[in-house]
Order: sequence, then structure tokens, then C-alpha cells
Amino acid sequence: MLGRGKHRNPKKGACFMELASYLAGERWSDHPRCTHPLLAMLARAVNDLTVDPERPRLAPLIPSVIGLTSDDPHWDVRIALRAAQTALPISPAERQQTLAVAIIGAERMLDVLDDRPAGTLSAESADALATCPRTARWAQRFCEGARLRPSRFVRDAAPSIISAAVQGIAEACVPNPDERLRELLVATIDDCRTWADAEPAPALEPEAWTAVVRAAGAGAR
Repeated sequence: MLGRGKHRNPKKGACFMELASYLAGERWSDHPRCTHPLLAMLARAVNDLTVDPERPRLAPLIPSVIGLTSDDPHWDVRIALRAAQTALPISPAERQQTLAVAIIGAERMLDVLDDRPAGTLSAESADALATCPRTARWAQRFCEGARLRPSRFVRDAAPSIISAAVQGIAEACVPNPDERLRELLVATIDDCRTWADAEPAPALEPEAWTAVVRAAGAGAR
């Protein structure tokens, strides 16, 4: 059902967020208003970097992102932080510096937002950084004295972190990186639903979309 990339209209197929826009009753788009922008970016990236045979397993998650949005910068910081924590231990070495800096930077944003003691690390961040101690020490030095406002983090840093993290997982030399991408998306959706105090999402029923959306790979695009 799901295809990679953007589709001009449902007759050309659909990606994860395009189908979400349709099910939410919005204009056809892969950037619908019904979903937090960073969560939507993560969903698009996971959709596009998952291999074709595994992508249909993402479809049941689509209803669960509808209505999940907030202006609270905590969402952006924590979505980015989870992605970096997940990716760092398994990503190729050339991506680990970026991801280690991302973890430290996101934790520092939480220091500011939550008025925590400077340098506080969650257990999940400490565990992720411990998998590459030399890189973690370099990242700590790199971040010393750096200042980034939450608004700049949300606008610039968080999307870059999502991109690096998803690419890192997709490129990792581990069994079944597609399952790890899916697990990251599932965990992030669960986080957002908890923050939003959302009710359980409805199931994705084929009759809700099959009459309108062309299945991926059905005929020429």
C-alpha cells in the first residue's frame, strides 16, 4: 500500500503521512496539520528508508499519528533525543559524533526547559553515550560553552537530528534495520500519545482508503 516519496494525488499512491492527511480529512499532503511536524518528519523518513517488502508493516500505525500535535518545545526536544539515543549505539562511526552531540545538546535543552541542574543526563542518554566513550568525551568538549535557544533547537537542530538518526539506523550493520526503524516510530508515537493523554487510536480499515488511494506499485506512476 505505502510507497516511497511524495505523490501528487492518491491515484499515484501514498506515503505514510499522505495517507494520514487523507484519513484526517485534510488536503492531500505529506505535511498535514494533524500531526506534530517532527513526528511527521520521522514518519516520512522511516517510510522512505524502509525497504519495500517491509513498508506495509508501517500502515497500521497511521491512525495513531492523527491528532498528535503540540506547540510545546518539549515534544521536539524529546522526539529528537529518543531518535539520537536509539541510533547512536548502532550507527556507522561517521555518524556517531553528530548523534553524540545531539544527545548532549538535547539534554541541555531539557536543562533549560525544566530548570534542571546543568549537565543532567537521563539514564537512557548515559547508556547510549557509554557505547562510544571516546566519541562521547569529544562531544562533551565540543558542546562546552555552546548556547542554543529552544526556538533555534526546534527550528534547526531537531530536524537535523531526526535525519541523522534515521539514516544511521538504516545504514547500521545490524540484523533487520527496518524493524529497528519501525520500533523507533512506534516508541515515539507512544511517547506523543502519552504526552497528549490521547485515547487509543482506531484500527486502519482498508475500506477507509482503498476506494481512493491507489496501492503502491499498481501500474505506472
